[in-house]
Amino acid sequence: MRRLVFAVGFLISLSACATGGSVPPPVKLPYPAWYVGFAAPRHMEVWVESVDVLDQRGYVFFNVHAGVAGYTRKPEGWHKGTSGGKPINNVDLPDQLLLRWQSLVEPQAYKITIRIPQWVRDEMVRPERVYCRGSKEWIEDYRFAITLGMAPGGIVKVWVGGPCLGFKEVGRFQAKIEPRGPYLNNKGLFYRPPNPAAQAWIDQHGIPYGSW
Repeated sequence: MRRLVFAVGFLISLSACATGGSVPPPVKLPYPAWYVGFAAPRHMEVWVESVDVLDQRGYVFFNVHAGVAGYTRKPEGWHKGTSGGKPINNVDLPDQLLLRWQSLVEPQAYKITIRIPQWVRDEMVRPERVYCRGSKEWIEDYRFAITLGMAPGGIVKVWVGGPCLGFKEVGRFQAKIEPRGPYLNNKGLFYRPPNPAAQAWIDQHGIPYGSW
């Protein structure tokens, strides 16, 4: 029986406890934390309500990250991920990611469970000697960042990478519509409208479904 570990959302250091009062053992990774970042095509605004993680040990951490995405330069197509995001401390490498978000330009809420292949976890702990343009020196680096890219129509792309190594595509996935709609907060169910610039672009050009 898997032990559920409740992570305190939005904290940099996850404080967790398992059912029955047990605490998960310390995580042994070659770096302090791995990262989760968000991306979306330009003007295709999204709001990520939650990311939950089932790690490779079988522990479940809820609400490890949420918020807005970083946007690409173009409204069509994709880039190859970003090195930004939030550090996911005290959580082992991911086995599954559970993503729930709002596509503000449609508007629509989506959810998906993404199984992370073993080759991705292997990449995340495999050191590579690389010349880092930022520091202008040779370093031993890791692909410790996972980027979740979201687009209208429920399309999700996933990349794994690092600031000096670049990103590799994990896969392209189709999310399901969340029948419960957007997250219920103290104002009830609602979608935030896109910003004026995004809405003006969409009014003129429409949503380029199929370009992702």
